[in-house]
Amino acid sequence: MAGAGQPGRSAASIVAIVGGGVIGAGWAARYLHRGADVRVFDPDPEARRKIGDVLANASAAFEMLFGVAPEAGRLSFHATLAEAVADAEIVHESVPERLDLKQRVHADIAAAAPADAILCTSTSGLLPSKIQEGLERPDNLIVAHPFNPVYLLPLVELVAGQGTAEGVIDRAATILDSLGMKPLKVRKEIDAFIADRLLEAVWRESLWLVKDGVATTEEIDDAIRYGFGLRWAQMGLFQTYHTAGGEVGMRAFIEMFKPSLHWPWTKLMDVPELDDALIDTIADGVEEQARGLTARDLERQRDKNLVGILHALKANNWGAGTLV
Repeated sequence: MAGAGQPGRSAASIVAIVGGGVIGAGWAARYLHRGADVRVFDPDPEARRKIGDVLANASAAFEMLFGVAPEAGRLSFHATLAEAVADAEIVHESVPERLDLKQRVHADIAAAAPADAILCTSTSGLLPSKIQEGLERPDNLIVAHPFNPVYLLPLVELVAGQGTAEGVIDRAATILDSLGMKPLKVRKEIDAFIADRLLEAVWRESLWLVKDGVATTEEIDDAIRYGFGLRWAQMGLFQTYHTAGGEVGMRAFIEMFKPSLHWPWTKLMDVPELDDALIDTIADGVEEQARGLTARDLERQRDKNLVGILHALKANNWGAGTLV
């Protein structure tokens, strides 16, 4: 575990990134700033610029977080997928969320990568077993689902498919742990895994609150960032409710709020139609929230805020701060 100063080094020395969007670029930054050599394949002609923008933000964030400029590995861009993955110990695919596309890409990756390379998909909810269907080499393929920004948020959900060989998840966890991440091994293969299922519930309810005129996008965000979001950032859900139960703990909390489970507090799976009117309301709301800040401005402010939270947690040796 990294202490003060220079962060620890990646347990993988050569890493391939297939797809250099927000998530792929975040993976590249996480590995580069832990000393790994990163090889990128992305046919987008703007890939170098886009990844460069993310790396600039990541470098600034890492210097704020560790107090020193990180010793970065070497970054290279490759004209073909086969060239990028040829010597990789671990491959992170982050192409768009389409099953057919991911299946085609992983067939190409498996054909060119070393036989023992760990092949990861960054899917937010597709089942690894579905992606493995029809592949000649499904054994090394797993889900490694990170959270944006990948270079700062430690959580990565690891999910094995039916064709995944024993030990691959553990090998991946060892590498990701060396990056200062928190590998969460999902016990059962399930759509959207753990974190996105929780986020989806909040998202669906938030859509109704906007549609029904109960709250604006900013008011909903304020309810989270000024309230329970601060508790969740360092305790999560169950520990938060356990402490809310006072000296008796969770049992007292459940006894107190058990009746509310039968009250119509939420709509849950009843989702409003995302018609043009609702989309406009939401999009206009978040644009107004931005107060003229660009997406890059917001990213930099987000990173400063996250670094501050991580420093506070590190000072108290708590939660995500123990990984810094």
